[in-house]
Formats: sequence, C-alpha cells, structure tokens
Amino acid sequence: MENFPDVAVLGAGVIGASWAALLLAAGRDVSLYDPAEGAERTVREYVKNAWPTLEQLGLVVVNAPGELRFHSTAAKAVEKADFIQESVPERLLLKHELYSVIEPALKSGAIVATSASGLRLSELQAGWRDPARFILGHPFNPPHLIPLVEIMGNDRTARGVVESAEQFYRSLGKTTIRVNREVPGHVANRLQAALWREAIYLMTIGAASVEDIDTAIWAGPGLRWAAMGPTMLFHLGAGEQGLAAFCERYADSFHRWWDDLGSVRLDPSTIARLVAGVGAEAGTRTRAELCRTRDELILAMLKATGPRRQS
Repeated sequence: MENFPDVAVLGAGVIGASWAALLLAAGRDVSLYDPAEGAERTVREYVKNAWPTLEQLGLVVVNAPGELRFHSTAAKAVEKADFIQESVPERLLLKHELYSVIEPALKSGAIVATSASGLRLSELQAGWRDPARFILGHPFNPPHLIPLVEIMGNDRTARGVVESAEQFYRSLGKTTIRVNREVPGHVANRLQAALWREAIYLMTIGAASVEDIDTAIWAGPGLRWAAMGPTMLFHLGAGEQGLAAFCERYADSFHRWWDDLGSVRLDPSTIARLVAGVGAEAGTRTRAELCRTRDELILAMLKATGPRRQS
C-alpha cells in the first residue's frame, strides 16, 4: 500500500480545510493553496477546532500533526505532493484552469482526486492533456467527520490508480464506495436528493410541517440508516425469509407509494416556505449551536459504532 506522505490540498473552503485537518491528523505533510485573503488564518483555526473531534475518533496518529505549508501558487503546492485533493469551487472552467496550471508541475506518479459533488468525471477530464491519474474522490461534508468517499475512474484512468486512492483514503479512516457508472450527483447525493424532493412535496401539499418531516427522518428511519442501508434493513425486517419475502409481501404497497411520489421545483415560493419552516425548527438556536449539536451527535454515533472493516 502506498503511503502518500506528502499531500496537497487545493482550495481552502469548508471542504478543503476539513480535508487538511484529517490529513494532518494522519501524520501527512499538507501543502495548501487558496488565493483568498485570510485563507491561512481560516484553515489553521479550522484545524484547531476540528482537532478534539479527530482525537476522540482515534484518527490522530502518534506523529501527528504533519507539517502544514501554504503556497502562493497551485503549481508550487503540488510539486512535491504524492496525492492532491482538489476542492476548489464547483465551476467547470475554474477547475479546468487549475488543472492546466498544475499538470506540468506534478511529480511522476502523483494522483489527483477531485472533491466535485455535481460535475461529471468525463467533463472534468477535458481539462487535462492526460487524465490517467485523475479521479473522483468525493467526500461528504465535513470530510474529517463523515467517513464516506465516493471513488470513480473510467476507461481513461490508468490501471491501479483507483485502487491506490482507495487504499489511501481507507488509511485515513474513510469508508469508500466505487461509482461504476457516471451519473449526475454520483450515488449518495442522488439518494439524499430523492428523499429531499419527497420531503418538499409533502410540505407543499400540507401533509406535514418542515419540522415534523425532519423529525420523521431523524426519529425514525434515519436511526436505522445510520446502522445499515435500506436494502439490508428490509432484508432483516422480513424475518428468516429475508428480502425475497419482504418484496413479495410489500410490493403492492411500494408500487402505490412510488406512483404517488411528487415532483417539485425550488421556485421562489417553495424556497420561502422551506426557509420559514427551518427557521421555525431552529427557534432561538444559532447556526453555530445547531452545527455543534449536529457534530456532537454524529461524533457520538461514530464512537458508538466504531470503525467498520472493508474488504
């Protein structure tokens, strides 16, 4: 397994800063580039705040933290890096411009992974002369806390690159999945988009309030989904006969529900209702308080379940 001791992070927004914290905790040296004013101060503060969580999750290795270096150009940041995590804003032309700058500066054998959540791998590859060592490595926000990384290569990806990236992410404590076919939004974002669409539809027809719809998730199936995925849970829920019996028993019900699922758009009226609803749900709690509650609950769940082994 390749160790990738020197890593570059391009982009110091929430995603990039979170990646930097995780990588430093894993003992990697991190070279970071972001042209925004105050980026270094913001990242160092983010790492400081994230460190207690990383320690509680057991993700801080003995020789951590690695060295955090900031560079004035993207080319300088990547020139010694074994692995590059690109997390610049989700604008295709901006990413293409960045790739044209860093490609000549990459060391031999370096892997570049993009955190892109909505852009397709094939359209991102168009920004490279040779995209053989460029892959999708999409995390869930914040990367230092949420384990998932979606990995994808294709027929233009060199042999072994996806596997090397997979091993690297797992060495950081990440849980990886393979995206085998290019679809907008990859896998996890599509799943949460499907759920949110129906949540919005239920609000628009007056079936329940925004707060009660959110409650229906976190107090109901969301607890089970934190343990296992829906297909395995339905398999277990059918008793000894398993998923085949579940499908036979509930096929008609699911067909009726699926036929009745709604289609919505985020138009100004719908957005206004959602904003009002989430405001009522938040009450007097500030955003910082809500984020702290979210992170504490996720941390508690991760500590309770422990690491999950991947084959």
